[in-house]
Amino acid sequence: MVITKSRLVLGATAVTLSTIAVTSLGIHSRGQALFKASPKELVDEVWQIVQRQYVDGTFNQVDWQAVRKEYLSKSYSNPQDAYKSIREMLKKLEDPYTRFMDPSEFKNMQVDTSGELTGIGITISQDEKTKQLVVIAPIEDTPAFKAGVLAKDIILKIDGKDTKGMDTNQAVSLIRGEAGSQVSLTIGRDGKTKQFNIKRARIEIHPVKFSQKKTPAGNLGYIRLNQFSANASKEMLTAIKDLESKKVAGYILDLRGNPGGLLFSSVDIARMWIDKGKIVSTVERRGEAEKEEANGRALTNKPLVVLIDKGSASASEILSGALQDNKRATLVGTQTFGKGLVQSVRPLEDGSGLAVTIAHYYTPNGTDINHKGISPDVKVDLSKKQMEDLWLHERDKLATLADPQFAKAVEVIGKKIAAKGTPTAEK
Repeated sequence: MVITKSRLVLGATAVTLSTIAVTSLGIHSRGQALFKASPKELVDEVWQIVQRQYVDGTFNQVDWQAVRKEYLSKSYSNPQDAYKSIREMLKKLEDPYTRFMDPSEFKNMQVDTSGELTGIGITISQDEKTKQLVVIAPIEDTPAFKAGVLAKDIILKIDGKDTKGMDTNQAVSLIRGEAGSQVSLTIGRDGKTKQFNIKRARIEIHPVKFSQKKTPAGNLGYIRLNQFSANASKEMLTAIKDLESKKVAGYILDLRGNPGGLLFSSVDIARMWIDKGKIVSTVERRGEAEKEEANGRALTNKPLVVLIDKGSASASEILSGALQDNKRATLVGTQTFGKGLVQSVRPLEDGSGLAVTIAHYYTPNGTDINHKGISPDVKVDLSKKQMEDLWLHERDKLATLADPQFAKAVEVIGKKIAAKGTPTAEK
């Protein structure tokens, strides 16, 4: 996600369940202005934005000009009529990530750059093929995480209400609520149904945790990155500098279960590890690409291994893809989630909002992440029981040699350190 003066651009095609004031991002609803659009003008405003920005120039083989004529020929007596028509229009694109939000929904989906949110702590998306609501990943140490919700879980019901045909906005409205209140999720996992009763809370997120690890490969720096929030790059900088001062021999960067976040944060963090080379490129419908590159200011060149899994999405895939393509790191774990679409989120005249898919993003070698994800260099699968035990019941084993993926990372980095021949050499 990139924040500009006029809009948000999301690298993550997901919704974080939080309740945040729009103005915390410096984005003020134009509905507070002296001029307020009529319902018909609102319909046309949405049509115009899609016409200018939507990533697919064929509009899913829909005659978009005819759509405008159809919906502007209608009469609208109130905003709700316009909202209904807008949703009908956008449904023709068959893109779950291009969506309209009424004023309350728009406020609900805002991402809080201060690192606090109210909710249960999951990011969700709608599967483009099945249209089911799916969990990208629970945020670590949140109510959903502690309850046992996992990446790729399917949300079947919310407080007993069937989610079939429900979009992410509706799901957010049902799941969010006051801290201390409870929400019931019926989850589908591996053909079985599970019930989770989760108490909502105000959540403060610290995206980076780090420590030294004494391992058979030597003294290693371990960095766990939970989310690409606005302060993630600052905390990553602190972590690397601290571990460098302790003369660690190499690093293990843990992106498992990281659902993504701010696009610029992933670029900033990539630059801390990569001295030269491309990081990511975004390509919109006219084929014009914006490229982000390293700036020659890497903080270390010591051996690096990155841990990834199916809960690593969006900005996590940008970072891991850049490190892999530049041969800066070895990726260990399992295939990532596969979210490679960029969205622009725009405030509309009456305080509502519109998210529009505007581009694909690609790794330096030109890999389209969407649907495919990033493949690890060294695959280490965990059984469902291993994953639940490790992340839920035996957390003390996480990032130890009792953690199979971490153990393999230690083995891999040990070989890299030995090949370099200077286990404690500084950059």
